[in-house]
This record gives sequence, structure tokens and C-alpha cells, in this order.
Amino acid sequence: MNLFDDNSLQLPNADLKLHVGWLDRATADRWLTQLTAETPWQQPVVHLYGRQHPVPRLVAWYGDAEARYRYSGLTHQPLPWTALLAQIRTQVVTAVEQPLNGVLLNYYRDGQDSMGWHSDDEAELGRDPLVVSLNLGGARRFDLRRKGQTRIEHSLVLEHGSLLVMAGPTQHYWQHQVAKTRSACAPRLNLTFRLIRPCE
Repeated sequence: MNLFDDNSLQLPNADLKLHVGWLDRATADRWLTQLTAETPWQQPVVHLYGRQHPVPRLVAWYGDAEARYRYSGLTHQPLPWTALLAQIRTQVVTAVEQPLNGVLLNYYRDGQDSMGWHSDDEAELGRDPLVVSLNLGGARRFDLRRKGQTRIEHSLVLEHGSLLVMAGPTQHYWQHQVAKTRSACAPRLNLTFRLIRPCE
């Protein structure tokens, strides 16, 4: 039985599956504590319209040696897998039955840290990108809208220990965000696993 058989989200032109409670709480707590402490966090600066803007969260990119990842005008060279991240990757790969060779860690320190509207559609992710998102720490709302539209069409709450899988045509037709919030929320760590393919 596929882990996600009963967890599909019915959106047109999308393949999304959410498994709440993919991790038991004790494991999720341990991973959150260890990763938050051990990760060499960075806050890249992006250039938009002639101005410099610090990314509103902390990030780190890990992966196989060839898994260089370019987004937001920045090329990220992968850090080598730690023992814990290699273990987590093995469990995620087993769950989705697909290879994954890189992971982007995003650390949202509070409600003012965020991720703007975007699609994960970079060329090195291939024709139908697979993005597998493991969520640890404080719950945050995850919004979806159709490309070319401004209205939020669907929202999820990504909770501690949940796993969200975006596959198939999702990135061609949809954008997603984690918006800022004034509500009190605990720090959140998001691990998004990807398969980086050589660009031809």
C-alpha cells in the first residue's frame, strides 16, 4: 500500500499529497533540535529592481556533489550530507519511492520570516519536478494559487512531522507561498527534498 493513497488533495492540474503525522513526535522533536543547532545557516541577499534584499528566512543547501541548485538568481553549491540528513533522505526516498539528491533547509525564526509566491520550476528540476517537504516545528499556513491569478485558491496547515509531496504538473499550473503572520508561532524548519538533473 502506498503511504499516500488516502491523502491526495483534489486540485486540478496538480498532484499533491499530504501525510499528517508522518513522523512520530519524539523523532520530529529530536530532528528539529539537532538540525537547528548544527546547520550552518545563511541569509542570502537577492537583487531585485536594483536593490538588495536579505532573504526573509535562514537557509542551507545540502546534496550530492553534482546537485548544484540555482534559484532567485543565486547558485547554491551543496554542502555534503550529514549523518542525520542522509538518514532522513533515506526515509523520505523510501516513502516516495523516487530518488532525491538534494535538500533545501529553510528556517523560519518567527512569523515575520516567510517565502513569497513562486513555483519550483527551475530547469534542473526536470519536466515534472518532484518536491518533498518535511515540516518540523511551528505550524504555518501553506497557500496555493493558480499561475497568473492573485486569489488564494487553497490553503493547508503544515504541522510538526508532516510530509507534503508535490509532483506531476503541479509546478506548471500552481504557485505557493508561506506568508508572514502577526500570530504568535514557534520557529519552523522546512526540509524540501528535490532531484536535481543535469541541464542539457
